[in-house]
Amino acid sequence: MEHAARPRWGRYALAGFVALVVATNIAGIFWARLVEDSPTALIALSSRNRYLALSLGADLPLLSYWVIGPVRIAAAFLICHAIGRAYRTTALGWFTRYLGVDQASLDSFQRGFDRAAIVIVPFFVGSNLVAALSGVRLMPLARLVPLLAIGIVARLALIQWFASIFDDELTAFLEWLQRYSWWAVGASVVLVLLINARNVRGGSAR
Repeated sequence: MEHAARPRWGRYALAGFVALVVATNIAGIFWARLVEDSPTALIALSSRNRYLALSLGADLPLLSYWVIGPVRIAAAFLICHAIGRAYRTTALGWFTRYLGVDQASLDSFQRGFDRAAIVIVPFFVGSNLVAALSGVRLMPLARLVPLLAIGIVARLALIQWFASIFDDELTAFLEWLQRYSWWAVGASVVLVLLINARNVRGGSAR
């Protein structure tokens, strides 16, 4: 019955998620080159905190930071929310099997989500699991979107603040990175492959 009730647009959400995973892996491999050559492309590929901070250190225009950053974070959250809304408990299985979350912990987290969504969504705005859970629990968009906006603005403002405080350190790191960027790319290839292999093994074992 659950399978028959799944909306057709769920498959498009899955395709969007696959595209985001590919983009994140590309950023994970080539970040050391992109942060200097095209920080705009880097944060479009991935909105991880470190990439946002490094891009600011590389003199990314604030307009790009405050346009691309929110769009990328919101896109990831809403796509995972749509997957949760379309596939319900099946989606939670997909998102948790690679995280080592047992059923009891997941049930407890779901109960906590219903009671504290107003805090959880803004605080964990970058969490795919929280995004999927908001869809599974059928959180109304009229409530979700304002909380998501608050979380995105707070996260980006905090990262910008930290980047300004540690501007000298970021500049020094980026200068070092210029000299060894291809070595960093090579190390990143190995790291991305190891992480993906671990995730596949972890998912297959559950």
